[in-house]
Amino acid sequence: MDRLHRQEGNAVSMFREVTGGLECRDGHEVLRVEPWGPDSVRVRAGFDRLLDGGAGALGDRPQGTAEIKVSADGARLVNGRLAVDISADGLLRFERVETGDELLAEERAHFWWPGARRFVATGNGYHRIEQRFRAYPDEKLFGLGQHQHGRFDQKGLVIDLVQRNAEVTIPFLVSSRGYGLLWNSPAVGRVELAGNGTRWVADSARQIDYWVTTGDGPADLLTNYTGATGRAPMLPDWAAGFWQSKLRYQTQDELLAVAREYHRLGLPISVIVCDFFHWNHLGDWRFDPEFWPDPAAMVRELDELGIRLMVSVWPSVSPLSDNYLPMLNRGLLIGSEYGGPVHASWTDRGVDAEIQVSFYDSTNPEARQYIWEQVREHYYSLGIRVWWLDACEPEINPGSPEGMLFAAGPGQEVANAYPVLHARGFYEGMIAEGETEIVTLCRSAWAGSQRWGAALWSGDIGATFESLADQIRAGLNVALSGVPWWTTDIGGFHGGDPASPYFRELIVRWFQFGAFCPLFRLHGERYPRAPHNPLRTGGPNEVWSFGADAYEIIRETLFLRERLRPYLMEQMRAAHEQGLPVLRPLLLAFPDDPACWTVDDQFLVGPDLLVAPVTEFGARERTVQLPAGPMWTDVWTGAVHRGGQRIRVAAPLDRIPAFVRDGRPLPIAAAAPVATSVPAALAAGEPGQR
Repeated sequence: MDRLHRQEGNAVSMFREVTGGLECRDGHEVLRVEPWGPDSVRVRAGFDRLLDGGAGALGDRPQGTAEIKVSADGARLVNGRLAVDISADGLLRFERVETGDELLAEERAHFWWPGARRFVATGNGYHRIEQRFRAYPDEKLFGLGQHQHGRFDQKGLVIDLVQRNAEVTIPFLVSSRGYGLLWNSPAVGRVELAGNGTRWVADSARQIDYWVTTGDGPADLLTNYTGATGRAPMLPDWAAGFWQSKLRYQTQDELLAVAREYHRLGLPISVIVCDFFHWNHLGDWRFDPEFWPDPAAMVRELDELGIRLMVSVWPSVSPLSDNYLPMLNRGLLIGSEYGGPVHASWTDRGVDAEIQVSFYDSTNPEARQYIWEQVREHYYSLGIRVWWLDACEPEINPGSPEGMLFAAGPGQEVANAYPVLHARGFYEGMIAEGETEIVTLCRSAWAGSQRWGAALWSGDIGATFESLADQIRAGLNVALSGVPWWTTDIGGFHGGDPASPYFRELIVRWFQFGAFCPLFRLHGERYPRAPHNPLRTGGPNEVWSFGADAYEIIRETLFLRERLRPYLMEQMRAAHEQGLPVLRPLLLAFPDDPACWTVDDQFLVGPDLLVAPVTEFGARERTVQLPAGPMWTDVWTGAVHRGGQRIRVAAPLDRIPAFVRDGRPLPIAAAAPVATSVPAALAAGEPGQR
């Protein structure tokens, strides 16, 4: 049963000012409201005491004071444009100061009990926690990280707060009512965005902790949020180029042959990827010399070609690895309440069956340092500077957060912070080496990941047009979750036949979408697919692998991306300085246009470029919503259209609909260079097997 009971109207709360904020005590429950950055407040509630520090995304409290008034009816705290009223019985109401409009309000679940905040004991000082807010029938809700449910507006959904492959929990909401809310808890749970109320749930934690902000529009909310949780570094210029990857290059010779072919063809390429099982055993964090005999020479040759090598670094550790026992004995692996530190079944070399592997504990600073020391010795020393942090949810299967023990606390309380702390370890390691250009490609993230140079990609998704459409909506919500560096596996990850007309059209359309994403990256496990073992490799996945017709369009798309890079880097500067995403939902730039709050299949790149990807097989035209206010110029035809209307535009296979705002010049219309030679694979016959 509940730990706190009240009757309606029974005013038992006591208020006092603390460190510039306001504290309310009602029996054993302690509630504190503090100013926390411009137009923002932090709210915490717990029993007898409140916790500082922990694994939340908010750092030290920013400088600033609030106006506080206490009366017989309650209390009021004002910080800039945000006011918080606390009733005599402890319910909070958030208000826009200049208008007095209600932005958000806590609401009881029942007139007697439970109240808006519910704590149900789970033992040893932990509780199952519920936080309830009022529902508003016209409200739209966005953000919450990255999910594959195919929805942009998430009102009406129930979202699990847990990290999974392609399902990324970043518990920050942007509301059409003009507020943003961060659930500042990495606990496993869920959020219910129902018609009769919003409810945040932590399955097992010690206190409620959330942060609320307001502003003149969604852009202000993101600026405030990233100010509180950290902004992305400035993206290095090279990272805005094309990244080549497949599952997987098995040998040093194979990878170099691909890099040389890109160079011979004069195709732009910035990064090539050495994927998993370049090691001998999981947790070795070094090249297997049988397949990679001279990685230092490989890195030098790639550098001469203007290509950086990115290596895949997994957080899992096999018992067969030389690092397993040292990490086990020093307590650097995630613990378990139910026996040994076993978290997943995985394949490894030297055994026929899957074996039980562990994950290192990213919440332990000593463990993060151990991993970095291995990376520094075996990769960084070779000249490698780009890191792919795969499976960093962590990918626990058959394990579960309920039985895991981290240095920062029980799994149910802290597990969602794993990916952000994993990225932090690499960021701090690079900084210690004097590096300033830091990019880690991560399969998962949490609030604040952006501050540690973490780029997010959408995980192991399907190779279908439906999946392509879902990624646009997922990317729009990532953009509203504070992470500006985002990408997908162009073509999808699971499957795709390079000889199939369906997949060839899909890969063309996905390349066109990818060229306008913050990061531009090809990856996937193409047919023929191999059995799941350490020697598996996917089918061909280079730009010439999908037939001559597709290659011509993809080649032009590569050069289109090159012409866009100066403009993209301007937007990366805005992300670094203001927290604004590169890929922007229409509502971010045009909050006063009601139609822009419903568009989920288009986006802006920065303030001036509108893009409308094609996501249906066989489609050669599509409808485009033009935001009200500006005039919009078709970048392909030069036709000028008035904003505030829907138009039907041509979309031949070699063209993605795109428009510039008010005729502003962008480097997009110049003709692509012509390649001087034909890919060897195409000359030898389709589909370009390598």
